[in-house]
Amino acid sequence: MAPIVEAHGLVKTYPMGTVQVAALQGLDLVIEAGEFISVMGPSGSGKSTLLNVLGCMDRPTEGVVVLDGVDLTKLSPSQQPKIRREKIGFVFQQYHLLAHLTALENVMLPLRYADISGKAARERAAALLEHVGLGDRQHHRPLELSGGQQQRVAVARALVNRPAIVLADEPTGNLDSKAGDEIIALLRALNKEGQTFIIVTHDPRVAEQTDRTVYLRDGRVVNEVKRNGHPPAD
Repeated sequence: MAPIVEAHGLVKTYPMGTVQVAALQGLDLVIEAGEFISVMGPSGSGKSTLLNVLGCMDRPTEGVVVLDGVDLTKLSPSQQPKIRREKIGFVFQQYHLLAHLTALENVMLPLRYADISGKAARERAAALLEHVGLGDRQHHRPLELSGGQQQRVAVARALVNRPAIVLADEPTGNLDSKAGDEIIALLRALNKEGQTFIIVTHDPRVAEQTDRTVYLRDGRVVNEVKRNGHPPAD
């Protein structure tokens, strides 16, 4: 089976005045379906840029990214939203829930753009909220939920379109240790059901709970650590 993500020779430069600043410099990364990996590195190492490229929100200056059989670098701007909707789920540090909508309505929102509505959308969203432990809170609005509960809603929303991968950007960054541990445990449980997760984090405690940590520096992969009996990379 082909990897779910293949990134080769990624270069991303941004103009700053009269010079080009490189955020990615020949980065290579392969992710297998069903992996549970973390990405770490200092500020400016390229983590956010990598996430934007993998999330089909930015195009590399050079290189190739294939996601679930689709070459993201060949997509037109009009094709990108469809791929993001169908193949990629996003979980953010700030939750990004709509305050005037209930938990159920927030989870249903992506289905509206996928032309799934009515009873089918409601049933799928309700089932996911039940699955993440919020079956009894689906009619509450975000401000009526704790931070950990809001992030669970965000996780359910990320999964509702049944994506190939979920990109989680500092998913525990706004939570205390207990709530953060619960979110990582939830992501791990979902991963064991087959969902692929790529988690950007500054927290070594989070990284230690993933199967593989990819370390970036200056826009390149400089090291990998594999767990669950796998030795660290040289």
